[in-house]
Amino acid sequence: MAVTKQAVEVSVPESRARKLRLYTIVAIGLVALLTLLTTTQTWWTLHLATSALPIAGTVAGPALAALALCALVLAAALALAGPVFRLVLGLLQLLLAATIVLTTVLSLAGPDQPSESAVQTATGIAGSTSIDHLIRSVTLTPWGFVAAALGVVAFVLGIWLLATFRFWPAPSRKYQAVRFQPANGPRDSVVDWDSLSDGTDPTADSGPPSRPKPVK
Repeated sequence: MAVTKQAVEVSVPESRARKLRLYTIVAIGLVALLTLLTTTQTWWTLHLATSALPIAGTVAGPALAALALCALVLAAALALAGPVFRLVLGLLQLLLAATIVLTTVLSLAGPDQPSESAVQTATGIAGSTSIDHLIRSVTLTPWGFVAAALGVVAFVLGIWLLATFRFWPAPSRKYQAVRFQPANGPRDSVVDWDSLSDGTDPTADSGPPSRPKPVK
């Protein structure tokens, strides 16, 4: 008894596929925007011998703003990308998210080092050893932990993107290049090359077949 195996293709309705693409792109962009917002807030406060010095996220994690902007651009590129580029952008999303988490954790684990430039500007004292003696204590705020949590969410969204991008609808073909060719007239090398690209023989005569001349 012969058994015929048929491949089962998983399909998603067009409306659901469009919503899936929209929600994924919006989620990635929103997380990137919130990550950028955390860099403008105070991540910790350094208590020096005579004063308190707040350290913003732009100082605590200098690369975080650039990473968040890259994630925003990635979300915009997803709206126009085809299946192959969606795969590449999904892998890039994972890389950006992992870098955001790593950068944030390293900053929170050692707040003294990224704060040296701010302490030097505020006190005029340079040198890691001298600055370490000035710092009495460090008070962390929730914003650094929020940035780390957003990085984890961005990583999860990258996994979700890689798992679902094949179900997205094809990108819009509304804006396509249009090539104008003369209907009649002499050919040139550009027109012949375009005809070959389209699978047409440019040497074929497109006009009506000529009638043989009668032999007198």
